[in-house]
Amino acid sequence: MRVAVAADHAGFSLKQVLVAALRARGHDVQDLGAFDATPSDYPDFAVAVARVLSAGAAERGIVVCGSGVGVAAAANKLPGVIAGMCHDTYSAHQGVEHDQMNVLALGARVVGEALALEIAEAFLGARFDGVARHLRRVEKLRALEARWGRDG
Repeated sequence: MRVAVAADHAGFSLKQVLVAALRARGHDVQDLGAFDATPSDYPDFAVAVARVLSAGAAERGIVVCGSGVGVAAAANKLPGVIAGMCHDTYSAHQGVEHDQMNVLALGARVVGEALALEIAEAFLGARFDGVARHLRRVEKLRALEARWGRDG
């Protein structure tokens, strides 16, 4: 799967682990930074991933900051993005299966490396189930986006 991954300084170390592990598992990973632990701003990295998704250059995205909250909020500002902060595997796969989530937000100060990898694999391995009630709800999300707009 084509996956765009990015993190701010707080998520840098975890991002490095994720990128290496996902590549080793056969995913086509685009690393969008940060490329060191110099203090940086999480919105810049979340937007980079969201833009790659919007352009169709990746199927999914993973964004990392200290808590996961900031990158999730920032990614959700762009059209076509459904980002969810997940710190367990159930939420990671269920978010895709029921909510068509396409960006996973992780908190590097919340989850360890092993759990983060399990969460990422649950997210990447899941598919939207297309059940009518789930599709109806996702369509409502898209309608909200269309009505209220997004800055990007």
